[in-house]
Amino acid sequence: MRLIFIGLILAQTACSRPVTHMAELTPRSLKAINLEETVSRRDELMMAYSMTSYDDQHKAVGVVNGGWGVESVQKGQFANVRTAQPINLPLPRNGRIVASLVLIEVDDYNRANSMMEQVRRVHNIVAGPAALLLTATEVLTPLKYVSAGLAASGIGLKLVDQLDDDDLLGQSSVEIDEADLRRKKQRLVRVPAVFTGRNLRDNFEYRLEYDITLKTVNIGTTRQ
Repeated sequence: MRLIFIGLILAQTACSRPVTHMAELTPRSLKAINLEETVSRRDELMMAYSMTSYDDQHKAVGVVNGGWGVESVQKGQFANVRTAQPINLPLPRNGRIVASLVLIEVDDYNRANSMMEQVRRVHNIVAGPAALLLTATEVLTPLKYVSAGLAASGIGLKLVDQLDDDDLLGQSSVEIDEADLRRKKQRLVRVPAVFTGRNLRDNFEYRLEYDITLKTVNIGTTRQ
């Protein structure tokens, strides 16, 4: 009888634990339809991505960053984005998350690889609002979101400025609203993006897909 009673108490305690939602960004696929570099017949690519959260008062709460590359691709080839690790960030109640991603064609391999090494050091480490120089009223491009996120995580602004020196093939953002997802009972947002452009005489096209998955987390326990 006592064992049953203790079991009921433990069950009630587990059920009453605070629950939060964790958003996870995962690159899923990237295909080179046409290359930016037709002379060498291959592009050297890197991706940088971030998520920035805002509370129900529209104040920035935190940011997390990730990166992939540098990898060489040829025309018609799928890049190996399975090596791109996901990033996770709590989604505030009645708040929102802005997920941003940029795709860059690298001109200076050594410099880009050095940057990616620094991005990996802060991969999936959440930076707090004190380091995040963003406001809800700012109109930011995905590149500026990623740059601000890297700066908030301790990567120097001079290093972030290198993004402008390479060729930006494309940028994408999506806003995840907690109340809207809760109302729709939606757990997955799949984001397709097509990046096209022209560099000198070369037309390029890349097709990218990334997912934002919403997971339920009991505070103080492992993710489920």
